Amino acid sequence: MTTVEEQQFLDGLDKKLWNAADKLRSTLDAAQYKHVVLGLIFLKYVSDAFEIRREELEAQFKDANHDYFLDRADFDSDEEYAAEIQAELEQRDYYTEENVFWVSVMARWDMLKNNSKLAPGTTVELADGNEYKFNSVGRLIDDALDAIEKDNPKLKGVLNKQYTRLQIDQSKLAQLIDHISSVPFSHASLNAKDILGHVYEYFLGQFALAEGKKGGQFYTPKAIVTLIVEMLEPFHGRVYDPAMGSGGFFVQSEQFIQNRQGRVNDVSIYGQEYNHTTWQLAAMNMVIRGIDFNFGKEPANTFNNDQHPDLRADYIMANPPFNMKEWDVGVKEDDPRWAYGKPPSGNANFVWLQHMLYHLGPDGSLGLLLANGSMSSNTNTEGAIRRALIENDLVECMVALPGQLFTNTQIPACIWFLTRNKSARPSPRPSPSGEGERMLRDRRGEILFIDARNLGYMKDRVLRDFKPEDIAKVTDTFHAWKFSSPNNEQPPTNNQSAYADIPGFCKSASLEEITKHDFVLTPGRYVGAVDQEEDSEPFDEKMARLTGSLKEQFEKSAELEGQIKANLKGLGYEL
Repeated sequence: MTTVEEQQFLDGLDKKLWNAADKLRSTLDAAQYKHVVLGLIFLKYVSDAFEIRREELEAQFKDANHDYFLDRADFDSDEEYAAEIQAELEQRDYYTEENVFWVSVMARWDMLKNNSKLAPGTTVELADGNEYKFNSVGRLIDDALDAIEKDNPKLKGVLNKQYTRLQIDQSKLAQLIDHISSVPFSHASLNAKDILGHVYEYFLGQFALAEGKKGGQFYTPKAIVTLIVEMLEPFHGRVYDPAMGSGGFFVQSEQFIQNRQGRVNDVSIYGQEYNHTTWQLAAMNMVIRGIDFNFGKEPANTFNNDQHPDLRADYIMANPPFNMKEWDVGVKEDDPRWAYGKPPSGNANFVWLQHMLYHLGPDGSLGLLLANGSMSSNTNTEGAIRRALIENDLVECMVALPGQLFTNTQIPACIWFLTRNKSARPSPRPSPSGEGERMLRDRRGEILFIDARNLGYMKDRVLRDFKPEDIAKVTDTFHAWKFSSPNNEQPPTNNQSAYADIPGFCKSASLEEITKHDFVLTPGRYVGAVDQEEDSEPFDEKMARLTGSLKEQFEKSAELEGQIKANLKGLGYEL
């Protein structure tokens, strides 16, 4: 968790960088300047991380107690000693052994900062003895990115080298370089990776707001991502997102593990994304955090070009496009993924759900955002598919969300949580109290319904958000239900809270109850109404009190009306 001082530092950094990005707003649309700004920030981070490691090495070469110590006594002169240190500082292995990207002279930030205002055609002599002919700021940036990509195979295809093609005043790019040059990716208690990760996430959110509807294609609000991750608890195993956007679920999974003193290396990341530039955003998002990932050979359509056909994941999370049409182009009629019925061509909701189920391991769980219609629609085969999912006891929990959570749609949404194994078994995640293994209870034949429509707050006139306590209320309810039965026949263990139905909020329903409701999964049908406090005031007394209060308000209104008329009359305006 960040301290108040650290958060203030990060907030100040956000503001400074966003002001820098704003300088391009008038010359580029949001979809373009997202890549322009994030690419430069990434370049600055890579260069800063390289320089930090370089300074560490220089200190180690001069430290008699370090393995890398270079003894001055072994050299004939100070010049020879200094030259040897400089030569050693250019050895790639010193950097890669610490998972620091090797940055050649051409790609170091000083190269951009010192040469972005040169006249076209100027020749620059580089520190390594080579020469570089400057043509434009855009070409300079592209060449720097190209140099980094060539030196670091992990970055192949990740960086968006489009600066030369931008229809933009080159001086604007030079100004942006100057602004980003003043941004420190260093702090007394925050490392460069954490700082950049924060900035990257902040920018993705801001760009999503700026792009409006298109922003939702690459960004899911952090509160929703956090809710799904906290519900599923991906502590170890294979994590998959078939509609990954910029990779928000993977980032939050890493943070979940770190916050609970787990090991990030215990999780393997798999993803797929159709849009090439969004795929690059996701890959860069992983690279800056040092997360290993497998996003397939290329950006591709999840339905007709599955990049992970043999994957069986432990956790699957996704926020796919709602109600997507014409999804079945190039998809076989007898595709094995449609085990519970072929979804209609006009809506991909149950395509996403069955694709994820197909890739789910035997003890796996998934969380999927879908439009509310998925809970009740009987269009074409949708009702039959939903019934088959229920009868096969795959649905674990349904969460109804409040409106106005998304930048790109006002369609009401819900979260489906499914699992292949509701039987009693050890929990994949150890007890938070350190008391050893936790046992999941037998939940077969039950589905938990949570109505979260009244949670959250309006962060501005348009968007709603969840507070941490809202997320905790939903996740704690879900986890309590998984570990203790509603009728307390199985008491909770390991300090786990006991579950209880709460009218208007949550209800554990049996398959028999759901069958009576024609297999509709809308939480409002099951949780009922909130208990109302009994009104003990007699009706006659209440009416006397209320009419008396209303009379006082009318009298006050008449008094104020008289004052207003008198004031207007004094100004020469008589009513």
